[in-house]
Amino acid sequence: MVCFRLFPVPGSGLVLVCLVLGAVQSYALELNLTDSGKATCLYAKWQMNFTVRYETTNKTYKTVTISDRGTVTYNGSICGDDQNGPKIAVQFGPGFSWIANFSKAASTYSIDSISFSYNTGDNTTFPDAEDKGIITVDELLAIKIPLNDLFRCNSLSTLEKNDVVQNYWDVLVQAFVQNGTVSTNEFLCDEDKTSTVAPTIHTTVPSPTTTPTPKEKPEAGTYSVNNGNDTCLLATMGLQLNITQDKVASVININPNTTHSTGSCRSHTALLRLNSSTIKYLDFVFAVKNENRFYLKEVNISMYLVNGSVFSIANNNLSYWDAPLGSSYMCNKEQTVSVSGAFQINTFDLRVQPFNVTQGKYSTAEECSADSDLNFLIPVAVGVALGFLIIVVFISYMIGRRKSRTGYQSV
Repeated sequence: MVCFRLFPVPGSGLVLVCLVLGAVQSYALELNLTDSGKATCLYAKWQMNFTVRYETTNKTYKTVTISDRGTVTYNGSICGDDQNGPKIAVQFGPGFSWIANFSKAASTYSIDSISFSYNTGDNTTFPDAEDKGIITVDELLAIKIPLNDLFRCNSLSTLEKNDVVQNYWDVLVQAFVQNGTVSTNEFLCDEDKTSTVAPTIHTTVPSPTTTPTPKEKPEAGTYSVNNGNDTCLLATMGLQLNITQDKVASVININPNTTHSTGSCRSHTALLRLNSSTIKYLDFVFAVKNENRFYLKEVNISMYLVNGSVFSIANNNLSYWDAPLGSSYMCNKEQTVSVSGAFQINTFDLRVQPFNVTQGKYSTAEECSADSDLNFLIPVAVGVALGFLIIVVFISYMIGRRKSRTGYQSV
């Protein structure tokens, strides 16, 4: 844990910030804001990270996770007064900032809104970005909390808007602290009230050499993306996720009955996004190559693991599921999409068509090599059987004919 004091905020005392560096890539922050009398007026401790999807100069899409940009400052954080409510303001580099606003009623206080700004002109974070500039995403929350209660939310909370996913967890916050003492009375978020245990996910014993125990074949689900009234993307597949984090290997079967699909279709790219109660997003990004074929170019995932951490991986340099435009890609056999050393996806009964869907139906399928090898063996086996049958008939005919000639000679 690295703790440091910042300069006094006008109208407030010193701000003490502790930056905790954990295994999960995130901002882990603790803030104790004091008034002019050096009494605590606002306390907050939370973890967060941000995932941003943006268009590049060559009309493809990339996804970046903003989790630790170095030095953090808190210019503009205030305890609040009769005209303005309390505010937490965080800056983590030129053009990157985060603000939370609070207000008070007779017996409650509220987390009114959250604002996140990022700078696509930063070439290190957003290489080859098509549009340059500072983009701000505002979210209205209106979370009401009893006065003199400490708000707690250990569960993962996600805000998604305009290609930006904000993840928050392990949140503790109290505005309008009474008498300079943070309350011991806790007000839980709805997610913590309804879930006393983390989601059940199959996990093996930690070991650098142990592989996860195989699970049963996942159920295949059918997903689609619409462009207006027309279906522009179809996908049918059973999905099994293989995740390794901190030497712990997990196997997770996606349940299509509790998984939702969204996405978008463009002339040269198409996106299928899946999400559920534990999966914030699982993106499959398809692209066109050579103007006549499509393929799976990119996979991005952010999900809630059994230990409460957020697992996020992105890879935009893949090459799977290649097929001609105007057709679908099909593979009934098990296939593995290797996104990274820590994340692989096993697919079963796969069929996908991200472009040129007509009347909401799949076009003729191009089969994977595993399926093609099996289909090739069937006619070969039939041919061999027919050939063997012909030989047997021919031999029987020759034997019968020879016996007939022998009989004529006896007469």
